[in-house]
Amino acid sequence: MFKDYNSSKSNSETEIPDIVEIAFKAGRVGVYGNDAKLPLKTDDKVVVEADKGNDLGKVIQIGQHFSFPGYNNGGSDEPLKQTVRIATEEDLKKIDRNREDEDRAVRDCKGKIVQHRLLMNLVDAEYQWDRNKLTFYFTSEQRVDFRKLVRDLASKFRTRIELRQVGVRDAAKHVQGYGACGCQLCCTVFLKKFENITTQYIKDQLIQTNPTRLTGVCGRLKCCLAFERDFYLDEMSKYPIAGQKIDTPNGKGRVEKVDIFNGIVYVGFGDQGIEKFKFADLQASEAV
Repeated sequence: MFKDYNSSKSNSETEIPDIVEIAFKAGRVGVYGNDAKLPLKTDDKVVVEADKGNDLGKVIQIGQHFSFPGYNNGGSDEPLKQTVRIATEEDLKKIDRNREDEDRAVRDCKGKIVQHRLLMNLVDAEYQWDRNKLTFYFTSEQRVDFRKLVRDLASKFRTRIELRQVGVRDAAKHVQGYGACGCQLCCTVFLKKFENITTQYIKDQLIQTNPTRLTGVCGRLKCCLAFERDFYLDEMSKYPIAGQKIDTPNGKGRVEKVDIFNGIVYVGFGDQGIEKFKFADLQASEAV
């Protein structure tokens, strides 16, 4: 859908794209049309159409529509919302004021959650740029009846209130912390969607199971376990699998394990123990 202009054009050059992808607070993203023909480049701050008003976000990708009839929003019958204008200094000051007010809104909302004795963990708050809506993000292990809470919040903040339940991985994305590697969380920096990471990812990469090392700050398996999995699967497909009987220069044996980085296969010969062979030597032996 999108065309990457960065490889051929400097970031200072502008294009007039048909569609743009916009990022908002905590990695919330959306695709917007550019019927206004604004000259945009990545990292531009823009005002866009939002739910009963306008919002402000940052351009993270620009592109041209191909089979995108009527700017059909990813298969939806509704047309894409549009970019309105490039943000002004006053627009940016307004979003900064919103961020300050969001911190106060979180504190006030936490107090009301305690008052209503609700079993929910408030994660973050987000004002729509025009302040026509205030969204509170929370996690909970069970269904929460927050109707009274919404009424209280609407009365206090005098705007439309939305409470949105998110998963623990989304909560970590909102908090914007740091991982054990010392870098900012991948979900905060660049991940647009979460992959379903399972223990199979650990087995595919021959990693020793260690929950402490393999679990992220969200309490789930780390997203980075998916980054190199394809490489491991591709390399492992070239090697015999554990338990397979193979021919070696020393006779037939059983594969115990493989070391893809050093190109070594460990082969067991029953009571005679385990020997290691260069994978290239085993391939040469099979060819003979």
